[in-house]
Amino acid sequence: MNTGREPLVDALAERARSRAVEVGIGARPDVAAALADRGIGVTATDVVARDVPAPVEFVHDDVTAPDPSVYQGADLVYALNCPPELQRPLTEVAEQAGAAWVFTTLGADPAVVQATRRTLPDETLFTSASPEGDTRR
Repeated sequence: MNTGREPLVDALAERARSRAVEVGIGARPDVAAALADRGIGVTATDVVARDVPAPVEFVHDDVTAPDPSVYQGADLVYALNCPPELQRPLTEVAEQAGAAWVFTTLGADPAVVQATRRTLPDETLFTSASPEGDTRR
């Protein structure tokens, strides 16, 4: 991966032990693919069918009316360029699954859920408090 997203992938990999779910992958599978290259099982979701590279798995899901089984067993649920209206559903589905959550926003969009801010070279990550028993940040 040589897209300038390595710091983001590093930060996500710190939070995902074995399985991550990307919400709303759209046409940007590079981060999911980079996590998969690091040995993390990645499931990508979106409300429309998307092509994702192997070994990333795609599942049709709407985080506002989620199928809980998609998120079960995930260590991390994340979204890139997450709009304010999807932040609360993202955090709820992650918390119900017992997973950490992380998101980035589009430029001027605010974080509308309580989150810890982490500045990376090219973007800001908003992260959950660590899941119970997980002291990583």
